[in-house]
Amino acid sequence: MAEEKACCHHRTKERSEEEYKCLIHRLNRIEGQIRGIKGMVEKSAYCPDILIQVAAANAALNAFTKELLASHIKTCVAEDIREGKDETIDELVNVLQKLMK
Repeated sequence: MAEEKACCHHRTKERSEEEYKCLIHRLNRIEGQIRGIKGMVEKSAYCPDILIQVAAANAALNAFTKELLASHIKTCVAEDIREGKDETIDELVNVLQKLMK
């Protein structure tokens, strides 16, 4: 597997082809779920049926978030800490607080 390089200093990150494909695949599936929910609303579907699909979309987004967060911690955060950039910890705490709202 190609070495992953984090460019957190510029607020971008180079991802491996595998990571990129996995993230885009997940997002495409979530996008499809959202389009499906929109279609259900347009067709006046029964509220509980829509709510079940919303819960599934939320679960998919949460799985995406967990995967991206784990990657961020393993690459960007770990690299910055090794380089003595402790401000990255504050940034991570801030992100986690926003995710937990």
